[in-house]
Amino acid sequence: MARMTSSDRPLLNRRLAEFGTTVFAEMSALALRTGAINLGQGFPDTDGPEEVREAAVRALRDGRGNQYPPGPGIPELRTAIAAHQQRRYGLSVDPDTEVLATAGATEAIAASLLALVEPGDEVIALEPYYDSYAASIAMAGGTRVPVTLRPAEGRFRLDLDELRDAVTDRTRLLLINTPHNPTGTVLTREELASIAELAVERDLLVVTDEVYEHLVFDDAEHIPLASFPGMRDRTVTISSAGKTFSFTGWKVGWATGSRELVTAVRTAKQYLTYVSAGPFQYAIAEALRLPDSYFDGFRADLRRKRDLLGDGLRAAGFEVYQPQGTYFITTDITPFGEKDAYAFCRALPERCGVVAIPNSVFYDDPDAGRSQVRFTFCKRDEILDEATSRLQRLAS
Repeated sequence: MARMTSSDRPLLNRRLAEFGTTVFAEMSALALRTGAINLGQGFPDTDGPEEVREAAVRALRDGRGNQYPPGPGIPELRTAIAAHQQRRYGLSVDPDTEVLATAGATEAIAASLLALVEPGDEVIALEPYYDSYAASIAMAGGTRVPVTLRPAEGRFRLDLDELRDAVTDRTRLLLINTPHNPTGTVLTREELASIAELAVERDLLVVTDEVYEHLVFDDAEHIPLASFPGMRDRTVTISSAGKTFSFTGWKVGWATGSRELVTAVRTAKQYLTYVSAGPFQYAIAEALRLPDSYFDGFRADLRRKRDLLGDGLRAAGFEVYQPQGTYFITTDITPFGEKDAYAFCRALPERCGVVAIPNSVFYDDPDAGRSQVRFTFCKRDEILDEATSRLQRLAS
């Protein structure tokens, strides 16, 4: 039990009272304790391109970034991010005033919400959502309003009428994640156009989490919301290097948007980390200039891994929702006669020697995802093969 002060006031800020240790920390610790294969937390088990790693080594040895880098990020990185947005999406941003380097996308999300949301403002987020969203909204004093993606025809879908109905006079901001973690849904051009029309009509700000922008599969297409009419000056676009280049520990992220929006976000961000990852910023500047063949090969390899794990999960008896993006697969455990994903995931290491994440923790209403379990496939083939072999015990 937490120690209390003489006034019996809890030590933890009341806005964070509902948040404890993250499920990722809990399940990763469970993997270590049991020796299970960790298909829960989304980090690769191999490093990214050797030339990018060597770029970081060069920066360290040359003394570039070993001291505080500029607050907005080194010019080389900001220029590379701007060039990436132009080359990939036709989005023109000024590297000097409209790009901000952050300590990963998580800090960019937190800084954006702290900057743009005031107590009493409503923030609409697509549910299930990455757990930092709820905590960041709470720290800003905002009110979380979930709009639930629901499974239909093998994928999770957004109900645009439900989204529209969720907007009130108190709504300040839409928090959009596409490609979507944990469901793997990629919002379509038509869905994004409707979101853009709603934002313009109701004069809403939008923060978009696009960290999986390069991990879209099959016929899916990633389209930044900022590229739609009326959206450039009301959208903070967030991404990071960790997922695209398999260096999640470097924590190099960024936010782009209008000068006014980026200035606001920077004002909050400078009192969080101030700056971070100096030498790694130089390396990611080089990574963003890799040829298209790298991005195409990376995506093809992850698609193959998706299919490898997906086939194994189906063979084990799971209902599998085929992801269009990210490196996660959401499954349903009701075919096993199970309904409690949290209990299922806590028992799975002992039953099969595999760790997964219960989606129920990503919902405001746990019943909405009570039977859903998420696995990651950003692992070596032999790890995926061994994991699916172990999961066959469930089928028997």
